[in-house]
Amino acid sequence: MAFDVDKYTATSVSVNWDDLDLERFREHPLPEGSLRTLRYMADVEYHTVCYTRDLLTTPSHKEAEMGAFMTMWNREEFWHGEALATVLGIHGIVVDFDELKAKRLKLGWRDKLDPIKQSVIGKVVGADFVAVHMAWGAANEWSAITAYNRMAALEEDPVLAELLKRIAKQEARHVAFYTSQARDRLAKSTKAQKFARFALSNFWAPVGSSIMEKNEVKHVMGHLMGGEDGRKAARKIDTAISGLPGLEGLTIVDDSLNALGV
Repeated sequence: MAFDVDKYTATSVSVNWDDLDLERFREHPLPEGSLRTLRYMADVEYHTVCYTRDLLTTPSHKEAEMGAFMTMWNREEFWHGEALATVLGIHGIVVDFDELKAKRLKLGWRDKLDPIKQSVIGKVVGADFVAVHMAWGAANEWSAITAYNRMAALEEDPVLAELLKRIAKQEARHVAFYTSQARDRLAKSTKAQKFARFALSNFWAPVGSSIMEKNEVKHVMGHLMGGEDGRKAARKIDTAISGLPGLEGLTIVDDSLNALGV
């Protein structure tokens, strides 16, 4: 079934947590390792605006459906960051925008060159870039929804689990958009399949790897994807990705975990 962008934009709302008793965390605080993972997730969600910035220099932004989706996607991801920051704040961990800005500045020329790099790649690849963008986005969003569901299951805190399930529900719509677009566009172009396969095989890494320290990436991946159940969840992501036209047999998540030593 095709993804209805008009319906999505009409029903897009910020994730709600006003009815959740987050104050219970003062008496039942989350473990340090879980807070470390939540902080990573919050930083990644807030960084979505930079991913959007980079994509606005590519052929993706020229298509009405893409522009509409990316606008709402960016908004929803921001509120995911706000929700997680609220939980962290109750634990005395302040997510400060000046600190987030400092992290981006720390990336230096890499951050400044990303929009240029994306623009050049977009011009070289042409219209098929959109298919690559959609396949890459599908891989990231499958990873995100898996991460939130894994965190909810691992923590076994009813309030946190409900909040994360609400976030995951919105991520599921993101997955549906990217997957629908990727499947259709890859099916129409062998060239796009080759570009997507090359890009994912050689450059994809766990979400947040480009902005976070390696030890933080390793912690989060070990926390969420370690152990037998974690690896099963990771392999489900790979199965979903390899179900897209031309991407059969890819194991990018499993390979990334192996490279990190998870």
